Amino acid sequence: MVEIPYVRDIQFEYGVTQQVAPGIRRVIAANKGPFTYTGSGTYIIGDGEVAVIDPGPNLPEHVDAILAGLKPGERITHILITHTHMDHSPAAAPLKALTGAKTYAYGPHGGARGRGESEEGGDWDFMPDVRVAHGDVVEGNGWSAEAVFTPGHTSNHMSWQYREHKALFTGDHVMGWSTSVIAPPDGDMKSYMDSLRLLLDRDDEIYWPTHGPAITDPKPFVQAFITHREEREAQIMACLRSDARYIPAMVKIMYANVPENLHPAASRSVLAHLEHMIDTGRVVSSTETATMKSLYTAVDN
Repeated sequence: MVEIPYVRDIQFEYGVTQQVAPGIRRVIAANKGPFTYTGSGTYIIGDGEVAVIDPGPNLPEHVDAILAGLKPGERITHILITHTHMDHSPAAAPLKALTGAKTYAYGPHGGARGRGESEEGGDWDFMPDVRVAHGDVVEGNGWSAEAVFTPGHTSNHMSWQYREHKALFTGDHVMGWSTSVIAPPDGDMKSYMDSLRLLLDRDDEIYWPTHGPAITDPKPFVQAFITHREEREAQIMACLRSDARYIPAMVKIMYANVPENLHPAASRSVLAHLEHMIDTGRVVSSTETATMKSLYTAVDN
């Protein structure tokens, strides 16, 4: 199995804004958990008239901390969203109300309400003031951010490159502390894999995920993630050929060393892999639409 070069060491204090790189500040929300690591990192880029990336959960103390992290005379002019899970976008509403800054994102939350929602939950109330597409550039006073469309974790996931520093804010698409959960119906494995490969062709020099520390050697990290997912699909094929043909049985084998409270999330990732494998003709399902209760069979070439 590939050795993913995880980076998990992060030094911070809740509610305190840190200058983590030239032009980049970060304040971390106190929403620590199994899917948020130490909490959601909100970034402030630029000086004077600044942008906020991923304002985070709607916690009054976190919104206060973002505002307290501004220098005297500074103001927030843009709010950039990577995606609409509850640990990323809800604080945009109070922050917008307090500052008048517009929100920028790919679009509202996707998928179907209440169906297969991830642990983070969907922010169904969010609607961006400005919808952006891949390659769009949002500009402020002395800074610019390129929209890099990276669907997979969610259908509306948008990474952002701080162009002046070639720093990519990757949201949950690529994190240093863990792999991402891909949970259908909004999460899609093919899109996720395509989005990983997209990053290999870019010139980003550093990644700043919403959870965890920076990734300073991005391309080997992304390649390890791709290889890891390919190995997961090989494991699924091995399970199917050994007659473990239901998702719960596969998860017990594939995630034997993972705590059982994380098995529901693992099940959704396996489902996402299976949907991709069905679409590419490697697996067939006992039902027309792949579900958690379906019986799966490997296709022998």
